[in-house]
Amino acid sequence: MNAKLMTKYFAFLLLVIAAVSAQTIVISPDGPVKTLVEARDAARALRRSGMMGPITIRVHAGTYDLSETLILGPEDSDTIWEAPHGEHPVVSGGRRITGWSRDRGNVWKANAPDSSFHQLFINGRRATRARTPNYGFFRLAGKISRDAAYHLSYRGSDIKKEWAERGDVELVGFLAWIDFRMPIAAVDEASHAVTLGSNSNAAAGYLPQEEDARYFIENTPDALDAPGEWYLDKGTQTLSYIAAQGEDMEQDEVIAPRLSRLVSLEGKPEAGQFVRNVVFRGLTFAYADWAMDAKGYFDTQAAESVPAAIEAVGTVNFRFEKCTVAHSGGYGLSLGQGAKSNQVLQSEFYDLGGGGIKVGERQMRASDAEQSYENVISDNQIHDLGLVYAPAVGILVLQSARNQILHNHVHDLYYTAISVGWTWGYDANRSDGNLIAFNHLHSIGRDVLSDLGGIYTLGVQPGTVIRNNLIHDVSSFTYGGWGIYMDEGSSGILIENNVVYGCKSAGFHQHYGRDNVLRNNVFAFNREYELMRTRTESHSSFTAERNIVYFDQGDLLGGDLLNGRFTLANNIYFDRRGADIRFWGRSFSQWQAAGQDHGSIIADPLFRNADNFDFTLRAESPALRMGFQQIDVSTVGPRVPAGADTW
Repeated sequence: MNAKLMTKYFAFLLLVIAAVSAQTIVISPDGPVKTLVEARDAARALRRSGMMGPITIRVHAGTYDLSETLILGPEDSDTIWEAPHGEHPVVSGGRRITGWSRDRGNVWKANAPDSSFHQLFINGRRATRARTPNYGFFRLAGKISRDAAYHLSYRGSDIKKEWAERGDVELVGFLAWIDFRMPIAAVDEASHAVTLGSNSNAAAGYLPQEEDARYFIENTPDALDAPGEWYLDKGTQTLSYIAAQGEDMEQDEVIAPRLSRLVSLEGKPEAGQFVRNVVFRGLTFAYADWAMDAKGYFDTQAAESVPAAIEAVGTVNFRFEKCTVAHSGGYGLSLGQGAKSNQVLQSEFYDLGGGGIKVGERQMRASDAEQSYENVISDNQIHDLGLVYAPAVGILVLQSARNQILHNHVHDLYYTAISVGWTWGYDANRSDGNLIAFNHLHSIGRDVLSDLGGIYTLGVQPGTVIRNNLIHDVSSFTYGGWGIYMDEGSSGILIENNVVYGCKSAGFHQHYGRDNVLRNNVFAFNREYELMRTRTESHSSFTAERNIVYFDQGDLLGGDLLNGRFTLANNIYFDRRGADIRFWGRSFSQWQAAGQDHGSIIADPLFRNADNFDFTLRAESPALRMGFQQIDVSTVGPRVPAGADTW
């Protein structure tokens, strides 16, 4: 080692010694260790010097701006990154925009030399990237093509030729359960035709078709016309913003993200090398961006390909506790290849362009080391999601087994709250044995996308249990706002003790599957149907027993239940309108005479206060005499406050 390097090394060791006490490294804005990278490197130096056992990195209050993604490898195992009690440090992927000057009226401008960001935040509030229309959507004329380069027809003068000439104006569209974002490549005003960029991620035969689909235009300067909107001119590196009422651009904090990933835990599970026993506690992670290549983006489902602010691969016993992830462009946290026995506890995920938490991968791994399983997602607040990628999911479990999703509160998003499984049909998968219990899920769909549910499953999942969840207020744009949605091949799943109400399409829907059990649930006040099955098959679809179905609009049964390959028994039905309940055109007595609904009755179950959604049964309820067990929803959702502010 030459003298210069030796001097640097000893200076670094002195810095480490100054910040270390009893295997604790202290980070503070005014301390000897000021950044997370310095703290990581200090811990590595301690281990190289022979120190054994866990190391604590204490992160004091302040904002720690990252100039690059913080990477932790196997050598960074056995490390606790935590805030002192009562302090709220922020790990930021953004930078502050200053030097604002008034341009005209309430339009302000600032120099933005790093002209690659896609989001802007004013005092922690997400500003709107310039778009037209400001609210609602334009509508296509007809259907989008399935060509390699997507063609569509627009109406009137909704799309302008000069937008194609600019090269960076984006069309954001919605089709059934997916969205797409693509640059406008060409416009033919005579034929009202527009060509979008191509995207290899979208399979032409897979593209869902929707007549007159909705879309809006984003990132064009002529759309900068409303308070709270911003536009970045990459050519001149100028940021323009129309201040909202009460904002002072010379004083307010304006943050633009510069990183799309804040932290990356990078084990090498294929080589048996894991990041073990890392803890993040009491930290806030904020201001990660989203990105798009020149071809654009086309979703397939659940915004599954969207990256996360914090990515973990090959992690074992990683603990993410009382943390916050906010103001970011993708998913909050991803536990990917080889992630097992990790815990996400008492944390908050909100104001995200994507979803909250993603577990597993889309592909099935052959070796145990590369598989993801036995993770715990518990007592988290997950809300205000899909703000860039509308189909993103609150908690998305792909090919991953024996996970526990417990006591979470997931709400205010445009697609599904909890989705488990990633195999369509009856082929092999690795999504067995998952437990989804005591979650509070609501304000889902919000009339934006279709084909969605409060809880959504795919594929054969023996041992998966959906229990004691409270699900309500699920809506969709056209079809498919379901409470519990068992999609293609969902099989071997137990659904019990759930309360589902206020869903647009039905409380329960099974597309197709086999040998599912639906028992001791309450389905109430769902609008079109209460229970549905779509596809008839030669095997038994499900057994529904000891359920209460209580409604005042729509029909009891929907879809196709004609072949009888299901079992209904000991259920209680009640239509508050007083009308006779029909069972596929039959009276109840005719339905039972045909071999259906053994032991079921039509009667008022005598809820304590159904009008206020209290579905506790009164002591004299006929449902109790039939063996129905009371469902206590007072314990759903987080058992303790979530997020870094509670630490």
